[in-house]
Amino acid sequence: MKKVNRIIAVLICCALLLAGCGSTGKPAETTPPATEATQAETAAQEPVTILLAAAASLQYSFKEELIPMFVEKYPHITVEGTYDSSGKLLTQIQEGLEADVFMSAAMKEMNVLKDEGKVEADSIAELLENRIVLIVPADSDTDIASFQDIGKADAIALGDPESVPVGRYAKEALTSLGIYDEIQPKVSQGTNVTEVLNWVAEGSADIGIVYATDAATTDKVKIVAEAPVGSLASKVIYPVGVLSQSEHQEAARLFVEFLQSPEALAVFSAYGFTPNL
Repeated sequence: MKKVNRIIAVLICCALLLAGCGSTGKPAETTPPATEATQAETAAQEPVTILLAAAASLQYSFKEELIPMFVEKYPHITVEGTYDSSGKLLTQIQEGLEADVFMSAAMKEMNVLKDEGKVEADSIAELLENRIVLIVPADSDTDIASFQDIGKADAIALGDPESVPVGRYAKEALTSLGIYDEIQPKVSQGTNVTEVLNWVAEGSADIGIVYATDAATTDKVKIVAEAPVGSLASKVIYPVGVLSQSEHQEAARLFVEFLQSPEALAVFSAYGFTPNL
């Protein structure tokens, strides 16, 4: 009888062991449920396209260097760019342009969007500083050597101060020198800084006022002077921010954060900008 009881006990143990194992005899494996972190990570890798609306003077640095660098770091994010005067871009955004990130060549346009609740206030970074300069064609033999001498030129190219920040800065500097009004018969107003630059580069204007960074993009112009100290009320600041209407807030914020990184600021510096962070 004892022998029978031992056999029964062994059979019971075997049955219990089999109950805790799979068909292979190993403990059954279970797949843990996806956590919120893993779900967010998966969602973040889904392809997304964001639109950057940036001042015309930023086009070269973004297209040639910064956007390719960002996309290499975040392959699932495509960045498209539209470039024009900050004033025009402001109007387009107000009228429904579906941009995700805005970078202007002056605080005025960014502050307008901030006041209207169209840009995320906590995302705004006063990223860069630029300089206002007087340029002439590279082969010019003019004796103009300062902003005060601009009236000597027969044809002057300036940005439209109503919509082009560089035109606004030019008006401010020349007004502080007391010569803005008197030169108006000789002035042609460009719709953005690139147009002003091209007029001087092509020789259709004898002289123009642009950003130092734009003058550095071509060997067809040369700088003859920088805006006099005290002629501008404030620094020429380029802010960047995430637009509230963006349907891709996470990707847009990643891009804005990237622009503040040491590697991105080094690129801006190579294009003549001065980091302002």
